Amino acid sequence: MIGPTSGYTWGARRRGAGKGATVGAGDVAAAVGKGLFAGLAGTAAMTLSSTVEMKLRGRESSSAPADAAAKVLGVQPEGEAAQQRFSTLVHWGYGTGWGAARGVIAASGVRGPAATGAHLAAVWGSELVMLPRLEVAPPVREWGAKELAIDAFHHTVYALATGLAYELLDRRSASGRT
Repeated sequence: MIGPTSGYTWGARRRGAGKGATVGAGDVAAAVGKGLFAGLAGTAAMTLSSTVEMKLRGRESSSAPADAAAKVLGVQPEGEAAQQRFSTLVHWGYGTGWGAARGVIAASGVRGPAATGAHLAAVWGSELVMLPRLEVAPPVREWGAKELAIDAFHHTVYALATGLAYELLDRRSASGRT
């Protein structure tokens, strides 16, 4: 059985451990848990940045993520209130869930700005591929420069906030505070 003390290793070195030290399944699970909390913080930051931007520009929120989830899950919320609840659930679930990837990146030994950059590339890159593939958003080549810059900004806010939250949680757990 693979567990925190099973001796099974993933090949990545623990931060601060000597050469040859590896990361076990329990370390990966802890990193994923920290990543989920960090993803929640990143989603809150992205929500704030996009809400302010929408108010300033007078635009409606995007339905593309919820439309994609509805298509994949075979769900069709009925009515405006149900659609709004579903959109909110998808937004928070998606952002929080991507935090797990940030934890896996850290568990693999990538830290700091490199981890944040890898996380940003994974999250934003998947959006740029997945949403057009599901036919809920146009391909990025059809976006205007302003829309691309705004989308990049919001995803960067998410990745930076998630990365910062992850590093703070990781330092806190490394110091023995939980």
